[in-house]
Amino acid sequence: MPPLLYADTLSNPDQRYFSQVDVHDPFIAFGVGPRRISVQNALEFGRIKKARTFDEVLSLETWRARAEQRWPRRQIGVAEIITELARAYRIRAFRVADDFPAALFLKLRALGVRLELANGPLFPEREIKSPREAAAIREGNRLCAVGFTVTEKILRAAKPRGRQLFYAGQPLTSEQLRFEIESAMMAEGGQANGTTIVAGGDQACDPHERGTGPLRPHELIIVDIFPRVTRTGYFGDMTRTYLRGRPSEAQRRLVAAVRDAQLAALKVVRAGVDGRAVHQTVVDSFTSAGFETRRTPHGSVGFFHGTGHGLGLAVHEPPRMGGLVSMPLKKGAVVTVEPGLYYPGLGGCRIEDVVQVTERAPRMLSSHPYDWEFR
Repeated sequence: MPPLLYADTLSNPDQRYFSQVDVHDPFIAFGVGPRRISVQNALEFGRIKKARTFDEVLSLETWRARAEQRWPRRQIGVAEIITELARAYRIRAFRVADDFPAALFLKLRALGVRLELANGPLFPEREIKSPREAAAIREGNRLCAVGFTVTEKILRAAKPRGRQLFYAGQPLTSEQLRFEIESAMMAEGGQANGTTIVAGGDQACDPHERGTGPLRPHELIIVDIFPRVTRTGYFGDMTRTYLRGRPSEAQRRLVAAVRDAQLAALKVVRAGVDGRAVHQTVVDSFTSAGFETRRTPHGSVGFFHGTGHGLGLAVHEPPRMGGLVSMPLKKGAVVTVEPGLYYPGLGGCRIEDVVQVTERAPRMLSSHPYDWEFR
């Protein structure tokens, strides 16, 4: 059953994968056997045709006119054009993703076009990354390393004064450090658009808290960077934890436990291993180190998120490595390995790298030092 898509390539990774070219407004794309076909308006038609990523590029205006001839008294929209395309190409049914536009789905059904949900990934083959895709992800992680280099330069230059860090004569904030990180990555071909996590102290104990306000001396600071490479659309995703000042022994034990858990997980990542088993390795490592995970009235503490996730044209995609879902790792899949510990009052630590699954030891697709103390 051929795929049907109506989406832009910026927000929809399936459309980016199928189209292999950037179009920032929703457009029709579908398959006929091994052929890929796109419908483009006059603004994009010439550019997409020159890109040669589709076997056939059709004119939206031409097919709108055909639909108008078939329904002369009807207001023509995307559903009518797709219906006309299905009739012309003798397509009896399309396969669509779970996030296919609901209103368009209903209109097409009403027009007699048969649609079936993929009931899983629209393109399961996206899980296995080619050498070209792995190189694109490695480039995303190079951009992460650019961001960490900027972070470390600023933290070295920052001066503790009381309960604040000062940089260039001003209090250093999460917002300022985020801006410096993302500006440096943008200059080298990456986009983050304000999504970078720079969270210190107790803010870092909420793993998806982006961080606001002053960064303070002697507190752990989680920096999680996941830029999109502008040229290819693929993401990088790395995390490091820092501290400017003097860490306590409890903070040192926390960081050491997270790094040990990550190394333990990396030893068991390989083709055929269940992602749940990788996650359990991290849980066992933390337990043996004496770090408890529990729920409290104010939220969970300890290790309460998954160990990793797939990475590619989306920041989070299959497979998953967590305690809730069984997903055997496949050769060629690219996953993050990101254990973390979070205790309000002590702080949070997460360390994240990216690997490609092989039949033996995983292939590292990320690289940056793990130095975290800056005095």
